[in-house]
Amino acid sequence: MNTPFSTPTGSPGTAAAPSLKSDIPRRVVDIPNSPPKRVAPTGVEGSSGTTPATEMRKLIVGRDISLSGEIAACDVLVVEGTVEAKLRDGHVVEIADTGLFKGSVEIDEADIGGRFEGDITVRGTLKVRSTGRILGNIRYGTLEVENGGQLAGTIQVLGEAPVLPSPAESSATVSVSAPAADNAGDGEG
Repeated sequence: MNTPFSTPTGSPGTAAAPSLKSDIPRRVVDIPNSPPKRVAPTGVEGSSGTTPATEMRKLIVGRDISLSGEIAACDVLVVEGTVEAKLRDGHVVEIADTGLFKGSVEIDEADIGGRFEGDITVRGTLKVRSTGRILGNIRYGTLEVENGGQLAGTIQVLGEAPVLPSPAESSATVSVSAPAADNAGDGEG
């Protein structure tokens, strides 16, 4: 018994309708020991108009999702859930206020709004939001910490060539915590 089906536009179609486009987002997954493939949403390799060198490889780990293992060749990692991993060959890591990353990261830029536990090396700017907490070995090029952001562990500034390092620039074990805003000036009274 043959039954017709409806296309996304609601009109009857046939199984051989080649012009249908899926609204489902596509993700490319690199399989170990195989060359990476770049497939456009149309299902045809190389037809997206971009070259593999300019494609942004982004991984989002959503809330209530846990991921563990090694993450390689990820340009942008966004953590809203929990990740226990080693991240290598990446450019940017963003940890949302609901996110937790445990492991090691060597990255160009980092924006921490949640928790990070482990070893983090940021060649560029390490931003710690007011809700962010980092515990572990921390190395960075430049540092931005919002009021309330916390750093604890071994903290070291990266440098091209050390030039008479002052005690503040040398490696030290410290706990830095900016106090949360108090309610003394909230207008009561």
